[in-house]
Amino acid sequence: MGDEKYRSRHVRRGERARIKVTTTLLVVILVGFVGAGSYYVWDRFSVPDYSGAGSGKVRVDVPEGSTLTDIGVVLRDTGVVKSVVAFTEAAQDNPRGQSIQAGSFTMRKEMSGAEAVKLMLDPASRIRGGVTIPEGKTANQVYATLAKATDVPVKDFEKAGRSPLALGVPESWFERQDGQKVTYSIEGFLFPDTYEFPPDSSAQAILKEMVKHFLAQDKKIGFSKQVRSELQISPYEALIVASLAQAEAGNKDDLGKVARVAYNRIYSGDFPCNCLEFDVGINYYYQLTGKPTKPSKKMTREELRDPKNPYRLHGKAGLTPTPINNPGAEALKGASDPPKGSWLFFVAIDKQGHSAFATTDAEHERNKDKAHEAGII
Repeated sequence: MGDEKYRSRHVRRGERARIKVTTTLLVVILVGFVGAGSYYVWDRFSVPDYSGAGSGKVRVDVPEGSTLTDIGVVLRDTGVVKSVVAFTEAAQDNPRGQSIQAGSFTMRKEMSGAEAVKLMLDPASRIRGGVTIPEGKTANQVYATLAKATDVPVKDFEKAGRSPLALGVPESWFERQDGQKVTYSIEGFLFPDTYEFPPDSSAQAILKEMVKHFLAQDKKIGFSKQVRSELQISPYEALIVASLAQAEAGNKDDLGKVARVAYNRIYSGDFPCNCLEFDVGINYYYQLTGKPTKPSKKMTREELRDPKNPYRLHGKAGLTPTPINNPGAEALKGASDPPKGSWLFFVAIDKQGHSAFATTDAEHERNKDKAHEAGII
């Protein structure tokens, strides 16, 4: 009996303790809900924001890769919107808000978040002062174009371009598996596209942006991954091939086939000297050294095989020391995923730049006859 009475008192105490703990937890939870609700009400209805469409004019530069929050920070810091949240909430409420892209815009001071979003979505607000870099231009040609568009001296670009690692090219890109010496160069990494650079950008900042764009394209296309897994060569060698194809192919339809010819000649063992015998490396070296370039048909045998020219591809096995230009997306795709074929030769056969491809000497000679008939060679 005594034991039962003791146990009964013990149970009642335990129940009271549990009730006390439960009550305390309920109070905490309720307080939490009230606090969260108060914060939500303040966040939703007390966000610092201007009213109206604003006034005056101010230029806003949005860097590549910016999130809506990043854009909101830029707008707040330039006096366009009152708070980052005012802009980001307005962008989320606008069906097209997520489509705001990087670039330069003419905005107004003290705009509401909603008006700022509307203006950034209006094509008329975008500043169209971009500079276009075409496919296949050499670094020196790119520097000249950039200097003209930005008023930054060519010599500044030349100086910045001497340090590709400092411009963001990863060291891992400068790896070769073909036994040739590695030469560090910015050539090949200045991706051709239309750019809108912020005013007063330095040469280094401009080239860094172009390298960043190249690396983004590499990831988007899957260039490096495809080359390593399918072709089993280093991405740098494939980048060189892409630049050679960009220079040799007279038509984008032939970029992949020209790349396949290069791979067949260098890596398959089916071509006697494992040499490309492309002419385009000669003129690249002439441009580097300040010599006048010339058409292939005017190049002498001595020029094509000049041992002092490291970019020659006649009488020398392997690829050039570096890319010879900056290839575009189509050339990169062609070099990373070339069509299947055993071609070892090609020659342009029409004035639209299309080439005929051949596996044997006899077939190649017949294609050359077609080129002669068309007045190409």
